[in-house]
Amino acid sequence: MTLVPPTELVNTDRARALYGHAGDTWIAAMWRADDLADAVVAERGSAALIHPALADGIGSLTGAPPALVALFDSLEREPDWLDHDRCDRAADALVRHFPAMAIVLAAASLLRGAGNSIAGKPLSLTGRYSTMPGVRSVEVGEWLRRVLTTGGMRRGGEGFAYTVRVRMIHAHVRAHLLRTGSWEHEAWGVPIPQPYMAFTLAEFGHIAIEAMGTLGVRFTADELDDIYHLWRYVGHVIGMDDNLNPRNEADHRRIEELYRLTSPGPDAYDREFVTALNADYLIPEFANTMSLPQRWRVPVATAVMEGYERVFLGDADADALGIRRRRIARLLPRLSGIMHLMTRAQIRRAGGLEEFTRRAYTDRDSEMARMRAAYAMTHDMVDTAPDRVSV
Repeated sequence: MTLVPPTELVNTDRARALYGHAGDTWIAAMWRADDLADAVVAERGSAALIHPALADGIGSLTGAPPALVALFDSLEREPDWLDHDRCDRAADALVRHFPAMAIVLAAASLLRGAGNSIAGKPLSLTGRYSTMPGVRSVEVGEWLRRVLTTGGMRRGGEGFAYTVRVRMIHAHVRAHLLRTGSWEHEAWGVPIPQPYMAFTLAEFGHIAIEAMGTLGVRFTADELDDIYHLWRYVGHVIGMDDNLNPRNEADHRRIEELYRLTSPGPDAYDREFVTALNADYLIPEFANTMSLPQRWRVPVATAVMEGYERVFLGDADADALGIRRRRIARLLPRLSGIMHLMTRAQIRRAGGLEEFTRRAYTDRDSEMARMRAAYAMTHDMVDTAPDRVSV
């Protein structure tokens, strides 16, 4: 039986016609979330045991609740296709280009996601991003720092533990929205459904990779395969169904296309979010990197950042999000070759790729520590934040 699409989803017939089974799967999955994690939140006493189960294993808990046992049974059975060495190589490849990745995850990935008002409903209804976007971005950065490290996604790694915590945050948000009655089920499907979880992986995967190319980053074919492999495993841990969890670039591209095709577009909250992200986080952070007189930094940073956002999104999507037109946008893609040569020169000056990678990890960790201090962030993740959603 074909499920009726959420009423605010658009172009569903066209999605089915263009993408066949993949289009059908995308639309049907708007009604699917994460049964295992949702059951833990619904089961009395289970959610409080997530941290000890992550630290010591589910076997360390006497009389663990059934839903928690089922979740960890799934988590601790690694898929046959998983190769942790490939995940580690992917982390190295991405961290080598951390400054570029930090820019595009906000200016390309987050803004691409903001083009869909249904996907943004959990954030707008909980107020998680339009207020204090710097803190919210550092929270994401703290999770990413754990994932992108050697051994981070192994069972005892912090990336694995933090990803499970993100999974549980999603489940808590779903329960909160349904409990408060603020969620319009017929119009929007389920909160944080499988398709939008898949799109989040594409935000960290292909969308980021493509935007980094504009900043001069060039990955080898092997590096790209490793990066997509890493995000596939992150998807597995975060609760993706196998039939929607993207495996390669083609899957990421299809997810991006279906996301945009079926999106009703941004709403006032999405535009408010973009304005706040730029004014309170992206532009000040970018301005601080500039060796210019103080009075010029913010105006120049504003023009360049908005220019890059238009390059990453395209004029139509940038217009819909209220991003101003900048003439510099036409010039920025031409700089990618120069920036690529600059990176190669930095690798040579460091004494080779291995030493350059080591320094990149050190610089990344120092920068994250600086940002935590700058934004007075005393917690590590949303689930320990003072303003976290009540559960």
